[in-house]
Amino acid sequence: MIIFYSMKDYKIPAETKIGHVHLKVSDLERALKFYRDLLGFEITERIGDSAVFLSAGGYHHHIGLNTWHSKGAPRASQSGVGLYHTAILYPERKDLAIVLQRLLTNDYPLTGMADHGVSEAIYLNDPDGNGVELYHDRPREQWPKKEDGSLEMYTRRLDVEDLMNELNR
Repeated sequence: MIIFYSMKDYKIPAETKIGHVHLKVSDLERALKFYRDLLGFEITERIGDSAVFLSAGGYHHHIGLNTWHSKGAPRASQSGVGLYHTAILYPERKDLAIVLQRLLTNDYPLTGMADHGVSEAIYLNDPDGNGVELYHDRPREQWPKKEDGSLEMYTRRLDVEDLMNELNR
């Protein structure tokens, strides 16, 4: 017997996660300097000089990079269709402070920083112009809520000094 679910009644399971992001890049080595050397991802597999798979903690891959159709291509257009940003969730607030310190030490250009109530975020572009959000979620019980119980996210100035104090805790 086949069971058909109504299109409007189906809800994706709460345990569902985004498995990985696979990016077209113009220069594989330049992209590796960003994702591996600056952000700290580890190579799990390399396919010649055209593709690399990167991981945090030994997963098969969180980020794939390839030049199969994009070698030497111009940067991603900020106003065109496509990926807005890849969001990388750090497990601890201190981890976000560490990566911010690495970015600042390396004079890597940031495009923004924000406190969203549910999270604290740092925004930048990778060398190919792909947006990247580095963030840490606050505990769910601290998430701001409206009177009806729904989330009330916002964009406020990130308290960078308080974030960087995590390095001394």
